[in-house]
Amino acid sequence: MQALLRLSRIIDTFTEWVGRLAYILVPVVVGVGVWNVANRYVGRAIGRTLGSNFYIEAQWYIFSMIFLLGAAYALKHNEHVRVDVFYSNFSPKRKALVNLLGTLFFLLPFCGLLIYFGWPYVEQSWRIRENSPDPGGLPRYIIKTFLIVSPILLIIQGISEAIKYFAAFRGVLDPSQVVVEEKETKL
Repeated sequence: MQALLRLSRIIDTFTEWVGRLAYILVPVVVGVGVWNVANRYVGRAIGRTLGSNFYIEAQWYIFSMIFLLGAAYALKHNEHVRVDVFYSNFSPKRKALVNLLGTLFFLLPFCGLLIYFGWPYVEQSWRIRENSPDPGGLPRYIIKTFLIVSPILLIIQGISEAIKYFAAFRGVLDPSQVVVEEKETKL
């Protein structure tokens, strides 16, 4: 079990680095967005087109990368949406079991399906070196790769989470270390 927990820590460290990369991209996407807006309004004011499809597509590519790279990071930090009437009343040990079963029977198979059905789509895009149909646009095959990278990262982090949930359920780890209590939202 200790070897598995060591593996879990390695995976968690890797996911932290990927999450930091996603964080670094946030000010970049904001900067590109500001650039796009400024070019649009200044261009209108002077009667010229200053913007380009390159920057418009770069903005949504970067945003997509933030979302797709950040999914595993959100899983690691238990920041995903959870709506469950029963879960909040469970003991930490039972929550660990529910999370383990959810990871094994929902998260991992769903990610496997995303890879299975997304692979031909991404492979086709790479084979033809798909580009944007818009003048000055970016290559599409690169961003489509993230449709496979994201579920792979989720599977890797899901394995880490499953190890921790199993260890908590078996009593090797304190369940309160693994299961984050729900945050109350006041309306």
